[in-house]
Amino acid sequence: MKIGELLEKTGWNMITDGVSTERTVEGAYCGDLLSWVMGNGEPGQAWITVQVHMNIVAVAQLREFSCILIADGANVSPEVRAKAAEEGLPMIETELSEFETARKLIELGI
Repeated sequence: MKIGELLEKTGWNMITDGVSTERTVEGAYCGDLLSWVMGNGEPGQAWITVQVHMNIVAVAQLREFSCILIADGANVSPEVRAKAAEEGLPMIETELSEFETARKLIELGI
């Protein structure tokens, strides 16, 4: 499923301006311990996390994630949003918990 379609079906908010929504989400990885995510995430996955510091952009780029889903309404600073946009990395926010976010992706067939 393309990120644009995911946004349409969920109503979640893209928080990185000017970033393409044409990437395909090929699965999901849920985790907040960055070293664990770096060792276990797979390219093409949507990364579900509540981490909001600058290092999430680097980890997402390293693992070639399709996007970062910021769960639980965690507040991402303008600096982190700008860095993600600069890297062309879609960052999406939702008020759902990580569990509920993952469940929604499963319901959508991801």
